[in-house]
Amino acid sequence: MLQFITNTKSKTPVTDQIFAFIEGGGRWVQIRMKDASDEEIKTVVEAVKPKCIETGTFLLLDDRVELAKTLNVGGVHLGKDDMPVSKARMYLGAGAVIGVTANTFADVTAVSKLDIDYYGIGPFADTDTKENLAPILGLQGIREICYEMEKNEINIPRVAVGGIKLEDALPLIEAGVNGIAVSGAIAFADDIVKATKDFLNVLPHSEVD
Repeated sequence: MLQFITNTKSKTPVTDQIFAFIEGGGRWVQIRMKDASDEEIKTVVEAVKPKCIETGTFLLLDDRVELAKTLNVGGVHLGKDDMPVSKARMYLGAGAVIGVTANTFADVTAVSKLDIDYYGIGPFADTDTKENLAPILGLQGIREICYEMEKNEINIPRVAVGGIKLEDALPLIEAGVNGIAVSGAIAFADDIVKATKDFLNVLPHSEVD
């Protein structure tokens, strides 16, 4: 399971990042454009949505719950300072996918009884994609959160995120996550299509469940 998080710092425009990711076989995109206006995000969504529908690519927005509903995309990813999960669920309805950020096991348990679809667990490593980064978890930290989730029978999918490179993908799966979310290692690649294929080739499952 591979999620691509778009990156506005890349020399490749966000729309082209998404098209190349899809061409490489990726089928799960989170549009993250923190400083962009709703209109700018709308322009990207309208450009890529036909291709996403054609290929069965799942599309999420980072944070923008109201915009996600307006544009009728698949759902949202919520950070800890974004709209509360319960409010987002009421707004988007039962069919939307909602992912939430978890930096600690306490973050996991805080929302484990709510209607969420996956945890974004991280940051795994240092990354320039996100400002005000939480403490780095590393492989051991990710493993420990996965272990605690299993021990407490929290059976919600786990997606590792934050500074993940190709060589990290398989060790993270072995540590207990169900998938990985990648931004810079794909968005900054000279060949995004190839970079996407490389990640998919090392992951046991590459599509959204």
